[in-house]
Amino acid sequence: MSKKKKDFLVIGLGSFGESVARTLVEKGNEVLAVDIDEDIVKELSQVVTHAVQADATDESALESIGAENFDVAIVSIGENVHANTLATLLLKEMGVPCVVSKARSTVHGKILEKVGADRVVFPEWDMGAKLAHSLITANVQDYLELDPDYSIMEFKVKKNWIGKNLAELNFRTRFGVNVVAILENGDINPSPIAEDVLKEGDVLVVIGHNDDLEKMEAK
Repeated sequence: MSKKKKDFLVIGLGSFGESVARTLVEKGNEVLAVDIDEDIVKELSQVVTHAVQADATDESALESIGAENFDVAIVSIGENVHANTLATLLLKEMGVPCVVSKARSTVHGKILEKVGADRVVFPEWDMGAKLAHSLITANVQDYLELDPDYSIMEFKVKKNWIGKNLAELNFRTRFGVNVVAILENGDINPSPIAEDVLKEGDVLVVIGHNDDLEKMEAK
């Protein structure tokens, strides 16, 4: 059975918000992109599912676009800290299950947490594409793009992998990827062998072609 794709609302289409929106769409997700600047909205309208010019600090505007119906909202309003914070607050009050907000500083991050942000990100630390990948599936812990075709991903061990060793799971043959490390309770095994048995809570560090990593992610 295929997983239901999440519906994403991206508010604020600067470089960070645009990167998130583009990556989510590339991975087959529905995305509504919102910005107060009509020119920016027009430019991105050819990329995302829908693009709307709206003021995200206006509750009625958020209601008109059905903000409460989205699974995840990413608030990426750039320079205006007040607008970023107010939009976060309104979205949580409207009942959006997961609101991710971009912070300008550590203090701003604390304020966002106080008003209800489920996750606070800092552009200097969280690339837009990396955030998008982590939002698409809870099974991916972290993501690092090596080049346009190859990446490194950290996968939480799935239930059907527990108790099996790497030889039995045979990721290389099945998916064409390589397990380069196993993280266990904060410790790292940098040279895993075929006989290593996976346990609940372990994390696999895997390198491979993006298409192959997606196949592994989906299984």
